[in-house]
Amino acid sequence: MSVLTRDEAQTRAQLLDVHRYSIALDLTTGDDTFDSRTAIRFTARAAGDTFVELKPATLRSVTLDGQPLDPETLDGNRLALKGLTAGEHELLIDAAMHYSRTCEGMHRFTDPADGETYTYTQLFMEDVQRVFAAFDQPDLKAVFELTVTAPEGWTVLANGITAQQDDGRWTAAPTPLISTYLVAVAAGPWHSVRTEHAGLPFGIHCRRSLAPHLDADADEILDITRQCFDRYHEKFEEPYPFDSYDQAFVPEFNAGAMENPGLVTFRDEYVHRSAVTDTERQNRAVVIAHEMAHMWFGDLVTLRWWDDIWLNESFAEYMGYQTIAEATRFTGSWTDFGIVRKAWGYDADQRPSTHPVAPEAVPDTASAMLNFDGISYAKGASALRQLVTWLGEKDFLAGINIHFARHRFGNATLADFIDSLAEATDRDVHSWAEAWLRTTGVDTLTPALVEADGGRRLDITREGSRPHRIAVGVYDHDPAEPGRLVLRERIETDVPQTAPTLVPGRRPDLVVLNDGDLTYAKVRLDPASWDTALRSLSGLPDPLTRTVVWNAARDMVRDGELAPTAYLDAARAHLPHESDVAIVQGVLGFAATHVADRYLTAEARPAALALLADLTRDLIRRTEDGSAPGLRLTAVRHFIDATTRPATLHDWLDGDSVPGGPGLDPELRWRILARLAALGATDEAGIAAELDRDRSANGQEGAARCRAALPTAEAKAAAWSRLFDTDDLSNYLFAATAQGFWQPEQTDLVREYVPRFYPAAVALADRRGPAIAEAAGRNAFPVHAVDPEALSLGEHCLRDTEMIPALRRKLADQLDDLRRALSVRAASLPAAPSDA
Repeated sequence: MSVLTRDEAQTRAQLLDVHRYSIALDLTTGDDTFDSRTAIRFTARAAGDTFVELKPATLRSVTLDGQPLDPETLDGNRLALKGLTAGEHELLIDAAMHYSRTCEGMHRFTDPADGETYTYTQLFMEDVQRVFAAFDQPDLKAVFELTVTAPEGWTVLANGITAQQDDGRWTAAPTPLISTYLVAVAAGPWHSVRTEHAGLPFGIHCRRSLAPHLDADADEILDITRQCFDRYHEKFEEPYPFDSYDQAFVPEFNAGAMENPGLVTFRDEYVHRSAVTDTERQNRAVVIAHEMAHMWFGDLVTLRWWDDIWLNESFAEYMGYQTIAEATRFTGSWTDFGIVRKAWGYDADQRPSTHPVAPEAVPDTASAMLNFDGISYAKGASALRQLVTWLGEKDFLAGINIHFARHRFGNATLADFIDSLAEATDRDVHSWAEAWLRTTGVDTLTPALVEADGGRRLDITREGSRPHRIAVGVYDHDPAEPGRLVLRERIETDVPQTAPTLVPGRRPDLVVLNDGDLTYAKVRLDPASWDTALRSLSGLPDPLTRTVVWNAARDMVRDGELAPTAYLDAARAHLPHESDVAIVQGVLGFAATHVADRYLTAEARPAALALLADLTRDLIRRTEDGSAPGLRLTAVRHFIDATTRPATLHDWLDGDSVPGGPGLDPELRWRILARLAALGATDEAGIAAELDRDRSANGQEGAARCRAALPTAEAKAAAWSRLFDTDDLSNYLFAATAQGFWQPEQTDLVREYVPRFYPAAVALADRRGPAIAEAAGRNAFPVHAVDPEALSLGEHCLRDTEMIPALRRKLADQLDDLRRALSVRAASLPAAPSDA
C-alpha cells in the first residue's frame, strides 16, 4: 500500500476543494465484511489528474460524473482520477470492506461474556481508507453525511446526533467541516447513560457486560465531563463547535482515546471492573479532559499536515492536566504528569529516534505515525507549561483565542499559531518557538553554591541551548522534626542567569532546581543536597518537589551517575513514609521494571526483589487501618509482582482475599496467577479453572498471559506459534500472550527464541501491518535478554533487514534501551555522588 507524501498532499490540496461525503454503511452483511457506498462531491480548481484512496475487500463499481471507471485500475490503495476538468464533480464508489481485529478501520468484537457483537471505527492517519473511499489528508475538510444499516437491537453512534428511521437504518446529522480521519461510527447493543448539559445531549456508552461498572462510575464520569466543558468555556471564546458530546468506551482499542468530534472513543479499561487507586481515577479524568480539549485543538482547528501533530497532542496534553487541576477534585494531577508522563518524554528525547516537538518537515504518513510518542505528548506539554510560565496565562489564552477565531473549521500550521501568540504579547515568541520546538534533546541544569558576602551565590550550569524560567527551592531541616524539611524561600530565576542569584544566610540543607516542575530539563543536586535528599526526601512538604527529586535520581541511574542499588535503597527508606499514590506507583514501577529487571544482573536481581517485597509488605502493614486504600492496593499489586514465595500467593488466591483486605477482584486474581505461572507454581488446570470463573474478555487475556508464562518448553512453543505462526489473535490477545512469554526468571528456557524474534517479527509486521508491528516491538521484544549478543543480533537486523517503519522505530528504541541497560550494568558506581 502506498503511503501519502507531504508533496502529494500539497499538490492535491491545490487542485481540489472537497465539499461533501455521503456515506452508507451496511453492517448486516456478515462477520467478515461490510458494505460501503460513498458519494464524494468536490471541485477541481483546474484540469488535472489526482487519486482517491481505498482499501477494499472487493471494489464493485466506480462512477465519476455518471461515467463508469474500471475497478481494476485500483493500484494498491489508490484509484486514479485522470483527466479531471475544472469544475464540479461527483465520485460514487461501491465496495465491500474488511472488518478489523487490530483496531485499524472498522473494528469488530464479539464479547465472550455474553456473545454480543460491537463495531467501531478508528480512522486515524490513513485508516479511513479501510471504511470508505476518501481524499485522505487533514487539510481537505468536508461535510460528512452518514447512514448506517445495523442489526436489530443495535444503537448507532456517530459524530452528529443519530436517529433510527422506519426502515431500520440510522442517519446521523451532517457534520460541520471536519477532516477525514475524524469521522466516527460506533454500532452495537450499547449500554448508555444519557443526560443534557448546556443545552446539548451528553452520553456515555459501553458494552452491556460492563453496564454495572459504568453505572457505578457514571456520576463521576459525567461530573468530570461537565466540569471540563464549563472550564473550557471560561477559557475559550469559541463555544463548543458540535451538536452533541458522546463518550464511548470500546473494546480492544489501541490508543488511550480518540478525539472524534462529538463521539470520543476510549479504551474500555477506563470502565473499571476491579478496584483502582484514586490516581487511576485521576488518569481517566485527565484523558476525558485531553480529548475534550481536542474539540478545539485538532477538530475545530486542524493541523494542515502531520508535521504539526504537536498542535493537537501537546496542547491537549497540557490542557488536560491543567484543566483537571483547576476544575476538579484532582488538584494534584501535575504530580502524576511529572512522575510518569514526563519520564516518557525524557526517555524518548534521549534516543537516536528523537525529533523536535515541531519537526521542520515530515515526508509521509508512515513517518508521521512514528512521532506520536513521548515527545509530541509529554515534552510538548512540558514546553507549553514553560511557555505559560514565561508568557503569562492571560497572554497565552489571548493568543489561543485569536488562533481559534482565525482558523475555525480550517487548518493551521506552527507559523500560524506563533503569529497568533505574537499578536497577544510583546515577547519574542518566534525565538522561543525556535529554541523550544525546533530542537531536540534534554537540557541538564546543575547547581553550585559559591561563598559570597552575607550568604552564597547560586550558579546554575546549563548543558543545552534552551532558555528556562524556573523556581529554585531552598530547604532546611525542621529543628523540631529533623526528618522534615521546611521551605526557607523559593527563588525565581532565568537560565541562563541574567544576574547573580543570592541565597542569604547559612548554607541550606537542600537546593532543588525546577521546584514546582515548570520546565523540561534534567536537574542535578549538589553533593550536600543529595546527601540531604537520601536522608530526608520523604520529608519534603510538596509532592511536586518530591517528584523533581525522584526524577533526578531516576535520571542519574539511567545516565550511569548513580548506582541502581542506591535508587532501591532510597525507595526502601522513603516510600514507607510517602502519601502520594502517584509517586509510589511511579517509583515502584521504575524500581521493578528498569532497576530490578534490566539494570541489575541476574545474580543481583533476587536481592532487589527481596527488597521490593519487604518494602511493599511494610506498606501493606502500614495501611491495615483502611486509611489509604490506594496505597494499599498499589502495595499489594507490587508485592505480587516481586515476591518469589508462591505460598503467600496461593493463600491469598484460596482465601479470595488479602488478609485485612482487599478482596481479590478479577484483576488481582489474574495478576496473582500470572506471577504463579512465571514461578512455575500453577498449571493449565489452574488457568482453566480461573477462566471458568471469569469468562470475560479480560479473563481471556489473563489466561493467554498466564499460559504463555508457564515455564515449560511446550508452553513456550505453543505461545510462540500463536504469536508468529498464525494471524488470528486480536491486538489485545497478541499483547497479552507476548507479555507472558518473556519472564526474567526464565532466561535460560527462552534463550533459543531471542535470535528467532527478529525474522519472526519482520515477517509478522509485513503480513499484519503497523498496529501489530508496534505491539510486537513493544510487548514481544526480549527485554530481559540484557547481554552483548542480544544487542548484536538486533543491530544486525536493523542494519541488514528491510522492515516497515513502525517496527523499525520500535526496534531501534528497544535496542537503545538495551544499550543503556548494558552501560548501566558496566558502570562501577558509589552509592551517591561525592565532591570528588
